[in-house]
Amino acid sequence: MSDSNSTNFTNPSTFILLGIPGLDAAHVWISIPFCAMYIIAVLGNFTILFTVKMEPSLHEPMYYFLCILAATDLVLFTSTVPKMLSIFWFNSREINFNTCLTQMYFILIFSPIESGILAAMAFDRYVAICHPLRHSTILTNPLVAKICLAVVLRGVMLALPCPLLARQWTYCRTNIIPEPYCTHIALINLACADTRVSSYYGLFVLLCVMGLDGICIAMSYTQILRAIFSLPTMDARLKTLGTCGSHLFLIVIFYMPGLIISLMNRFAQNVPLHFHVLIVSVNVLIPSMLNPIIYGVRTKQIRDRLLRFFTHKRA
Repeated sequence: MSDSNSTNFTNPSTFILLGIPGLDAAHVWISIPFCAMYIIAVLGNFTILFTVKMEPSLHEPMYYFLCILAATDLVLFTSTVPKMLSIFWFNSREINFNTCLTQMYFILIFSPIESGILAAMAFDRYVAICHPLRHSTILTNPLVAKICLAVVLRGVMLALPCPLLARQWTYCRTNIIPEPYCTHIALINLACADTRVSSYYGLFVLLCVMGLDGICIAMSYTQILRAIFSLPTMDARLKTLGTCGSHLFLIVIFYMPGLIISLMNRFAQNVPLHFHVLIVSVNVLIPSMLNPIIYGVRTKQIRDRLLRFFTHKRA
């Protein structure tokens, strides 16, 4: 006799996203900062793309990387935040099975891409500060294109097994996901099949991406700091250190929440669910919102180009 309370979701047509469980009554209020951050992130990243495209003097490796970073952010948060806001505002909780896998795949692709671009930008800063006279000969346009292509292909290839495995699983527990969007670990928790391969593979990808990119960033900034402290004047040191400090701050903002989320998923089972989901949700928006501010507004060339644009419009 079959259990009427158990349904075999071998290939469920839909999943149900709960948003932020336990805080349903506050969804409308929670949506206000999320919507504000989304608008800032969209405007900021489009502004970066527009400014770099329109200003020939910004056609340099650093700004090419910055454009890839902005485009990555646009795809990453646009694939998740609109659905989050529809849950908060309209209680639209259903998501198609294939759409859920696609959303998960986009997150798995573009997070490593963003990590790789941050590492490439750290290398660019290393060359610019430690070998300024050779910067244009080391980081040529073909090399920049190859780096960007390698970063994108790495993200695509590393993420590909996850949705393929998830499509094969049997979902016999429930089709309810206690989060505002589909994540790899959420589907692992719903599956009744043996998911150890996918779980270990996800941990391997996390350590591989963070390990390689982290080593690249650490080596670059170690050399940068050595070069900074060898500068003859304090003003020059503080100016260069201020720029690197902004970059390092954003790198920490990008890496730390992801590391905390991964560790909580695997080792901290007693963390309140709403706290966990809030960290996961904010992790999508905070780096995407801060990227154009840190790399754009604080970059003199971009700031000057924007000021000229608005001054010209008023004239």
